[in-house]
Amino acid sequence: MHSSTDNLTNTRRVLLEPTPVVGVRFAHDRVYLAMEDGREIGAPLDQFPRLADATDEQRSHWQRNGRGFGVHWPDVDEDLSVAHLLGLSD
Repeated sequence: MHSSTDNLTNTRRVLLEPTPVVGVRFAHDRVYLAMEDGREIGAPLDQFPRLADATDEQRSHWQRNGRGFGVHWPDVDEDLSVAHLLGLSD
């Protein structure tokens, strides 16, 4: 028999499990990473000054790194990881 605590633990583990990034967008002074499983996570741009100061063109030039679990902007030398945004160790 499974307890509700077991279900909650499993749900948290699944929600905190990083999946590859499939898209990036910027809105309302935040950066959002769309993940392969349909989730989207975001953070305030002021946490990433190089991205905050970047032009729209520089922000649009991103590439996946770390097997897709992170994003790199070569024009501004900035990296974000899904694990970091989820509050997990990288």
